[in-house]
Amino acid sequence: MTYNASTAEEKLDIIDLPRLRALVESRTEAGAFGYVDGGSSDEQVLQDNETAFRHYQLIPRMLQNIAEPDMTTTLFDIPLGMPIIAAPIAAQGLMHEGGESVTVKGVGAAKSIFSASTYGNASVAAVAEASPETPKFFQLYMSRDDEFNQFLINQAVETGYKAIILTADSTLGGYREADIINNFEFPLPMDNLAAFSNATGTGEGLSIAEIYARAKQDLALSDIKKIKDMASGLPVIVKGIQDPEDALAAIAGGADGIWVSNHGGRELNGAPASIDVLADIAKTVNHRVPIIFDSGIRWGEDIAKAIALGADVVALGRPMLWALNLGGAAGVQSAFEHLAEELKIVMQLTGSHTVAELKHAKIIEAKF
Repeated sequence: MTYNASTAEEKLDIIDLPRLRALVESRTEAGAFGYVDGGSSDEQVLQDNETAFRHYQLIPRMLQNIAEPDMTTTLFDIPLGMPIIAAPIAAQGLMHEGGESVTVKGVGAAKSIFSASTYGNASVAAVAEASPETPKFFQLYMSRDDEFNQFLINQAVETGYKAIILTADSTLGGYREADIINNFEFPLPMDNLAAFSNATGTGEGLSIAEIYARAKQDLALSDIKKIKDMASGLPVIVKGIQDPEDALAAIAGGADGIWVSNHGGRELNGAPASIDVLADIAKTVNHRVPIIFDSGIRWGEDIAKAIALGADVVALGRPMLWALNLGGAAGVQSAFEHLAEELKIVMQLTGSHTVAELKHAKIIEAKF
């Protein structure tokens, strides 16, 4: 059966990002929407990721002489127009016919960093070719086949990717009820699998459980150095950290960055919301390496709270794909720019001239 994805390409007039979700659901095949949007079990963690931002309150500051906050920052010496990057998400062809090759253009237009997934519909090389000027990270779902791992990492190194993201929290999939209800199988090929001659198939027609069956499930700290060696010394960011002890261990094992995330509520239901573990992890890391945060970012104030609690930058996940579906590359750019406008207001009202000052914004735990 032919899968028909969006071909939209237009700037979006966004009131707020959460309003986009219902529009995307109404125009997307149920299995595809369920895969992109769903969480594990009863989706409590997915919901908590969004609502837990209410556990924290930013203190407004007055008379701080701010007319134009400076939202620029850097990550691994890469200049950013705002402290927001793209989270790595698989199978973006479900949301738009051009998939990752379109998303990367919108991310680049927003002066941000794109993160390409092992299980993207577009290959590592195709994403690089689609937007050579956009800084890119490659997210590795480490396979039990080291030839495949090396093949992918070589592609990333040779095409100019700036870092490797080692996904540590997803060696197997969480219990995702939407995929079971919809009997979801990937309707499109994953070109990284297709490009590797020893891969079994292309991913098309497989379930998420069958995809995860290829993963290295006994992932260990020693794999950080292994990936660094494979990547000719590119920075390695360990993604999926929820515990300060794991952050310290990862850094000791060679990690160049810590990515605080619970995989968007798609893995361990019953885990804490990511924002609730961020401050303790940041305190423990103590500026040894950069901290990236995702899970539940929907509003400019979410970004500000994450940065005030210790993140250096945040990563945008599902809302980026909603915008991709509705507007292609221009839609993705619109989503980033809308968040930047919201963040600008928050920075002015909290007395933050720069992102560096936003890291010291006054934030308290809510009393209700």
